Amino acid sequence: MAKLQKTPATDALRLFLEHLTGERRLADKTVESYQRDISHFFGFLPGHLDKTVTLQDLSSLALRDFRAYLAFRQRGDNPLSPASIARQLSALRTFFKYLNRRYGLENDAIGLVKGPRVQAPLPKPLSQSGARDIVAEGSVDERPWVQARNTAVMMLLYGAGLRIAEALSLMPDDLPLGSSFSFTGKGGKTRLVPILPIVSEAIEKYVSLCPHPLLDGQPLFRGVRGGALSARQVQLDMQILRGYLGLPETATPHALRHSFATHLLAGGGDLRTIQQLLGHESLSTTQRYTGVDTAGLRRVHKAAHPRG
Repeated sequence: MAKLQKTPATDALRLFLEHLTGERRLADKTVESYQRDISHFFGFLPGHLDKTVTLQDLSSLALRDFRAYLAFRQRGDNPLSPASIARQLSALRTFFKYLNRRYGLENDAIGLVKGPRVQAPLPKPLSQSGARDIVAEGSVDERPWVQARNTAVMMLLYGAGLRIAEALSLMPDDLPLGSSFSFTGKGGKTRLVPILPIVSEAIEKYVSLCPHPLLDGQPLFRGVRGGALSARQVQLDMQILRGYLGLPETATPHALRHSFATHLLAGGGDLRTIQQLLGHESLSTTQRYTGVDTAGLRRVHKAAHPRG
């Protein structure tokens, strides 16, 4: 108990973040999100409790204290959305579970806090024709190697369901990918992804046209100056391309991954297989695509039915 009284809460936060990075191997952006959310909470507590906060103070927080914080975050000129409030509450619960395991700190009140009900938004895939147009066009840039590069990247997103970071992590020594390839995705989780011949062909075409030397141990996909191609550049290229093709703002690189899953489901793919292909830890994450498929069927029915 004396240790809890003397340990600043900020020290525990630092160790928690190191735990997320080292032991749980979470992505940098995920760790940054935890840091931001819990730091906001720590910024509120000193004024609320009128003292410097220790671990002992965290164990003594009551339900009204957590409710006061959530109310504080919902006030002001820029109140948080229900989804953001739910995310902050989830981050705090994870942090308090860590405190319990590491320090034996107990606080039952955090488990009693009820966050806002949030309905997860459905993924926004492209139509099959829109996805094909994006992949076929590649880029509005007239340089053949840039068009081939973008098509290869888009093929990996739409044809293999990769995330942008996974596609851009490929190196020349990974080639040829073969009929399947092992990718390490979010949280350090590895999955085996089938590679269609058309995807391999797109990569081979890019390699044959790329003007920059592609050396082992260096990024496979290059920017126009020879450096590593960035995810931001892929997003900007697609932003220009969707305007050229007349596609909606939802036509983003990540939408191609959504399209991969949705079109597989529409073609008769089962959820468990799609879950494994996407690298989702939870089946509930993959089940969102059933909502997309159902919504699409309703739109078709309404448009085609004589009494629609």
